Amino acid sequence: MLMVRGRAGGTELTGTLYERGERAPSFKGAPDEDAAYVWVCDEFYEVDSGGTTQRVDGREVHLAFESPMPRGFDTRDQAVEQAKEHVRTQFARIGVDPDSVEFDVESQEPT
Repeated sequence: MLMVRGRAGGTELTGTLYERGERAPSFKGAPDEDAAYVWVCDEFYEVDSGGTTQRVDGREVHLAFESPMPRGFDTRDQAVEQAKEHVRTQFARIGVDPDSVEFDVESQEPT
């Protein structure tokens, strides 16, 4: 599996990219088992109050989380590119410039 980590605004977001032959999580809305690569990562947006408080770019941001929406892809390159785009989108949703996101992609052994 690959861990795709984006950093910006003094915080980070990490999602998991399951590769062919690895057991991706199965829950409502998950891609079928035929997907070669499955991306799973939190989705969130900023709210005026409540939620989870996170410090981003020196300010407190209140986050509301959505259920993760796993996505399936045919190729590794496609999966990694879309994973990065997903992370950029999450940062943009809380007011961080998506072009400022820096990425690490690390391989990890499944547990």
